[in-house]
Amino acid sequence: MSPAIFVLIAIGLGLVGWLAARSRAWAFSARRDDRPHSLPSYHGWYVALWAFVPAVVFAIVWNIVSPQLVLQAILSDPAAAKLPEFGIVRDSAIAEAMAVARGGAQGVFNPLATALIDPATNAMHRYGVIGIVLTLIVGFAGGAFAFLRIKPDFTARTRVERAVMLGLLLASLVAILTTFGILASLIFETIRFFGMVNPLDFLFGTHWAPNPMGNPAYTDSNDYGALPLFWGTIYIGAIIAMIVAIPLGLMSAIYLTQYARPAVRQWMKPILEILAGVPTVVYGYFAALTVAPAIRDWAQAIGIASASSESAMAAGLVMGVMIIPFVSSMADDSIAAVPAAMRDGSLAMGATKSETIRKVLVPAALPGIVGGVMLAISRAIGETMIVVMAAGASARLTANPLESMTTVTYQIVAMLTGEGSFDHPATLSAFALGMVLFAVTLALNFIALRVVKRYREAYE
Repeated sequence: MSPAIFVLIAIGLGLVGWLAARSRAWAFSARRDDRPHSLPSYHGWYVALWAFVPAVVFAIVWNIVSPQLVLQAILSDPAAAKLPEFGIVRDSAIAEAMAVARGGAQGVFNPLATALIDPATNAMHRYGVIGIVLTLIVGFAGGAFAFLRIKPDFTARTRVERAVMLGLLLASLVAILTTFGILASLIFETIRFFGMVNPLDFLFGTHWAPNPMGNPAYTDSNDYGALPLFWGTIYIGAIIAMIVAIPLGLMSAIYLTQYARPAVRQWMKPILEILAGVPTVVYGYFAALTVAPAIRDWAQAIGIASASSESAMAAGLVMGVMIIPFVSSMADDSIAAVPAAMRDGSLAMGATKSETIRKVLVPAALPGIVGGVMLAISRAIGETMIVVMAAGASARLTANPLESMTTVTYQIVAMLTGEGSFDHPATLSAFALGMVLFAVTLALNFIALRVVKRYREAYE
């Protein structure tokens, strides 16, 4: 039975409960001598929640339990007597029969599954009907319980607001718990990795050459020196990309807020922000097929014969263009939010427009500008596709932007794809790299918060 049916049933029960409770509350409101505590809509929402939430909770539990009940019903049928007790043959036959029973397949390949189609269809139909009936009973019982509590002095508004607050709290906890779950998995696997590889060799080593197919018993810590990866990540994402993104983003924000006419701003700002919506794989193709060959040809034209078709310069330039909207949008909003009195006062004192921008508007908007820059750096450090397609896979500790270089994100993808075992240090190294990347991003966020707080205090 489709889960959508259970959701529709719960919504229907909630709607019926809302209408019934609202009508009853309106009857209380019509009596002048018996003024209710809450508006009729709050009584309606109270009953609707009591009808909807239990029905949804039961439907979720039933959709988890019912497949096991269907499986037991199929196995207890005499048609399943020919199946082996365990193994992939039994599981595949049952899976094919259930696929036909659901309507997801026209026939079966396994002859043993033919006799199981009718038992599977009957079991799924029977437990589907049972689930619908029980969902109706649970939802109706919850709605009836709430409906019978409706009285003129019933505090429906308070209870509904508490329920909404609980829902908002649960929604906020999802992000927090997800973050803690990611952090816990990274820490656990990183500890396993550092049990095989010396942490100092990993953090400060200069040779990166893990062998995912090698024997883990003969792991050499010297092959897991991740310093070239850290340098490549910083060099491409935090240096080259920022050299492109910060000046262009900041100058575009200044032009749009201070110099552009309203009609120009109305068109240019959305066009600029479209860059943030372009898929990164498109940027990767552009970097690999257009920018990288152009840089190589230019370098060879001026006498640099060692220029590579995969270079940190190509990846950094395209990455910088990609994150211009992050810098520009935050700077634009921050400059526009500076009080007009500060700009007018500077102009009234005889300062030129450019002096006002440099000495008044930009310093006053600095918290937002710094926040946008930090957001852009975090975005650039975590970028993968552009690096995969334009920067190469060579772990080099060099400052030459015309050579190929790799980053942490590229190596995480390389280590976690393929047939490597999750007990091998090469695979576990991806979690250690992810832990370092997580720590760096978290540190950037803390730095941004401190800078924003400091300059906000200075200009408030």
